[in-house]
Amino acid sequence: MAIESVDPTTGEVVARYAPMGPDELRAAVAACAAAQRAWARAELAERARPLAAAARLLREERDALARLAAVEMGKPLAQGRAEVEKCASVCDYYAHHAAAFLAREPVATEAARSFVCYEPLGVVLAVMPWNFPFWQVFRFAAPALVAGDGALLKHASNVTGCALAIEDLLRRAGLPQGLFRALLVGSDAVAGLIEHPAVAAVTLTGSTPAGRAVASKAGAMLKKTVLELGGSDPYLVLEDADLARAVETCVASRLINAGQSCIAAKRFVIHASHRAEAERLFVERMRARRVGPPLEEGVELGPLARRDLRDEVHDQVERSVAKGARLLLGGERPEGPGAFYPPTVLTDVRPGMAAFDEELFGPVAALVFVADEEEAIRVANDSPFGLGAAVFTRDLARGEAIAARRLEAGSCFVNAFVRSDPRLPFGGIKESGYGRELGPWGIREFVNVKTVYVEA
Repeated sequence: MAIESVDPTTGEVVARYAPMGPDELRAAVAACAAAQRAWARAELAERARPLAAAARLLREERDALARLAAVEMGKPLAQGRAEVEKCASVCDYYAHHAAAFLAREPVATEAARSFVCYEPLGVVLAVMPWNFPFWQVFRFAAPALVAGDGALLKHASNVTGCALAIEDLLRRAGLPQGLFRALLVGSDAVAGLIEHPAVAAVTLTGSTPAGRAVASKAGAMLKKTVLELGGSDPYLVLEDADLARAVETCVASRLINAGQSCIAAKRFVIHASHRAEAERLFVERMRARRVGPPLEEGVELGPLARRDLRDEVHDQVERSVAKGARLLLGGERPEGPGAFYPPTVLTDVRPGMAAFDEELFGPVAALVFVADEEEAIRVANDSPFGLGAAVFTRDLARGEAIAARRLEAGSCFVNAFVRSDPRLPFGGIKESGYGRELGPWGIREFVNVKTVYVEA
């Protein structure tokens, strides 16, 4: 059966791809393993050059790549351009810093000489989602490739065009043939790929159920994994917050990529003294966002990536309302061929509702009102997820203390929305996964941290 890319704005099939057969898949894995063995012996400076070239190509081809993402998964052009630029930045970052991150580290022992060195691990299998079709890939690929690993990409089927564009760009940037390969296969091929002797490790960005399946298979094969999974990120708005600034920041985080981001704000935990004004501001700011076809300049909110995903979000809204949440804005499934869903605001959300307990992967804001700081922290941490969190307060020392010591998440921001940065570690705890990407921590996830001990 052909792999199809469907335009979520129109519902029309824009491309069909023939999936790899068993022989072609085995050949691709073998070629990647062979290329990786040679690549691992290359000097680090040689491995960094294709990353610098990839950064240049990404910037030169930014508009075309952004258009491809708009057509395949509905991302507005401005957001697509920003995503491609971020990919270029992570390539530049590792091209410039990998030598320092992977430098030998001497350790004083009784030996004549002892040190720690970082050696390539092998071929990394990446199972990646559609929501940031370029960034998710470069986030793992840039550090893995410069570290000397090979990369096999099983991308989401609806962004197959993006997967092939990445492979082509990296080849033109100077990577050896076969070292990075987009595998045109379905999810049913992932278990077999994990079992393959040439695959040394697995990284997955996706849902918590997908993470459990990959971790279970990789664990049985004793293979390293890094998992970045779902999130239900709480944003705390304390009684002393600048409310207008806080709401504007919260809405910006909630609506980026039409709300289809693991690390987007999901639950807004707000001091009860702000109730009336917070509800008004959320409705005003959410309603003001321009919704439309993602290929139109100025559009801020495009369709969701697929109609089934849109219907799932609508079901979560309806189930929450049935349990007592109040609908202040949106919440109606539009007619028409696309996968659009309106900016939606729910208030009086509480535990036991889908809008509180589950990951809302769409443009829906869930407002939760609390009596004080202690209740805000308790409500924020009352989740199986632990990817990101934010706190808004005029007292920076108070905000820093809450972020550093009280909130259960991998990334905690004060007076800003949570986002990834090539210089900082990124990842979650609890059911949001484990392991870290980016910074020196990310490049060391898929290397052999080797002890060398030399006795005279």
